[in-house]
Amino acid sequence: MINSRSHTAKTRKQKRYEAKAVPLYPMSFCRITPHTTKRQTIDPLPLIKNSKGFTKIIGPMVRYSKLPFRATCRHYNCDIVYTPMILAREFVRNENARVSDFATNNSDTPVIVQVGVNNSTDLLRFVELVKDYCDGVGINCGCPIKEQVREGIGSALIYNPDVLCEMVRSVKQKYGDSVRLETKIRIHEDLDNTVDLCRRLHREGVDWITVHGRTRHTRSSQPCNFEAIKYIRERVPQDLPIIANGDCFTMKDFKEIIDKTNVQGVMAVRGALANPALFSGYDKCPWSCIEWIWHYAMEYGTHFPLIQHHLWVMMENAGLGKRELKEIIDTRSIIELLELFDSKFVLKRKGEEGFATGTAIPYRT
Repeated sequence: MINSRSHTAKTRKQKRYEAKAVPLYPMSFCRITPHTTKRQTIDPLPLIKNSKGFTKIIGPMVRYSKLPFRATCRHYNCDIVYTPMILAREFVRNENARVSDFATNNSDTPVIVQVGVNNSTDLLRFVELVKDYCDGVGINCGCPIKEQVREGIGSALIYNPDVLCEMVRSVKQKYGDSVRLETKIRIHEDLDNTVDLCRRLHREGVDWITVHGRTRHTRSSQPCNFEAIKYIRERVPQDLPIIANGDCFTMKDFKEIIDKTNVQGVMAVRGALANPALFSGYDKCPWSCIEWIWHYAMEYGTHFPLIQHHLWVMMENAGLGKRELKEIIDTRSIIELLELFDSKFVLKRKGEEGFATGTAIPYRT
């Protein structure tokens, strides 16, 4: 089911990127298609249970948790990385969706594929398609976007516990421990409802639960409720791992969240988008991240608006000024973006001395 992409014919942007250095080394790049060889997987559950509260997870971000970003994160001390949410209904019915929505390779592990789904039939078909190419499946029960909620997806599921529990039950009855299943939830206004939901999910066999410390209606500008996560952790079975999500931007945040909640790990999302190296102790995005994401974007292929946004967010976090950030936004193609970086900064290619070792932005003088 995984189709290797040929690297013999290089695109114009790859040639431009490589022109000043030795060529990029080809890597196995794969997409879900009807033709297959399965890859070796890693069981994430022992990793979480044996971490003694120090599991570092980079969570799902719509559009942005693609393979080049995940590959970049893996250089910086994270344990598990998630894909963006994939809508099961389109994925199981449309081969084009399978080709465009999920790309992986043998180095992309452990990876959890997050799914947006509202019924067991679609979920079982989805799991059957992806189970040999990931290390677990996560059900999105936290997305507050109105369009998804109207479809019964995302945070709608925490208010439909029978539907959610039936989906978990159907997967665990069919696949058992061969498929690790997570649910990522938000908290209810009444925390006892969240505790009851977690207990039910535990009885149905869910392997771990990620708790975002906000309700469906709480804005991200409001502080995450870590007391709520602690309340839930203390009242659900101790053999059920709980991962805290929300407001993790630095390792200081990570340690404080662990201390406040006593959970088994922390998931960073917005913090990791701006600084994929946060779990390595960097408070600001280091230049090495910029060179890695450029490398993987060229190696694997990335839509221009995606790499443009990644670089804008990361460079803002690294301390780039407003005028230079506007220049990034004003570019209209990946070649124009690359030429901007080469003109403003010393952007090394893999194989060049000093590649992906810098911290500060290396301005050209």
